[in-house]
Amino acid sequence: MLRYREINTADLLPVAKLLTQGFRRRNFDFWMAALEQLTKHDTPPGLPKYGYLLENDGTAVGVILQIWSKIHEDDSVFIRCNLSSWYVEPQFRTYAPLLIAKTLRHAEATYLNVSPAQHTRPIIETHGFERYSNGIFLALPVVNLLVSAFDSERRGTICDAHEAPKGSFDPMDQELLLRHAGFGCISVWCSTAKAAYPFVFRPGFTKRVIPFVRCIYCRDPADLVRFSGPIGKFLALRGWPFIMIDANAPIPGLFGKFFRDLQPKYFKGPHRPRLGDLAYTESALWED
Repeated sequence: MLRYREINTADLLPVAKLLTQGFRRRNFDFWMAALEQLTKHDTPPGLPKYGYLLENDGTAVGVILQIWSKIHEDDSVFIRCNLSSWYVEPQFRTYAPLLIAKTLRHAEATYLNVSPAQHTRPIIETHGFERYSNGIFLALPVVNLLVSAFDSERRGTICDAHEAPKGSFDPMDQELLLRHAGFGCISVWCSTAKAAYPFVFRPGFTKRVIPFVRCIYCRDPADLVRFSGPIGKFLALRGWPFIMIDANAPIPGLFGKFFRDLQPKYFKGPHRPRLGDLAYTESALWED
């Protein structure tokens, strides 16, 4: 007998085992740590804490994780859900589209898929998802350090999220920085005399060799370009010379390379995501 239901805390062990089976490059300990992050995550009331299971006679045979968040953008607040880690055992794959359909029942929410496997893209497109990012830009920002030395508009002071920045700032930005620092991200302010700009980065390694940070959050990619010199110096001194950011084309003002169709990202719903905003997604919560 097949049934769909929400994942609860009693399911975490079989869910981690199922995800380990489905995503072989990540081990059981990774998935238990990921589920622990979801346990700590401040899920808005009334929404699934972990996502949904597909069961066959009481045994988990399919799973899709959900990360629900309340997003503050300008003067508005909306609900966003990152659909993640979708796996169904081979003999039950015909039911896979029904599992994703089950997760899309909140019409007012905006859904993201930030890591769709190649074979799942036609399926999510059938369900109304569209691309908002066509690739990634890999930048070497420290190259702009000399530029910032001669341009006062591109200078800034980097300080930790727990410190009080010099310029004015939005308290919601401060909350976002502190929460992501708790996820293990690098959360910093870039301060000028007038204002403080928030940045969140998640460290990683390309091909498990080259160190880089992924831009998880900035108000606008233009802010990253503007302060690329001081940010690049801050990160390079800590062993992270490269920044990876979602993009649809090469980014003027940043030295680097654009990779089209690499790690595309999709959304469905009323709020089109901004490039440079992966806050409260799997990219932020889970160390890759």
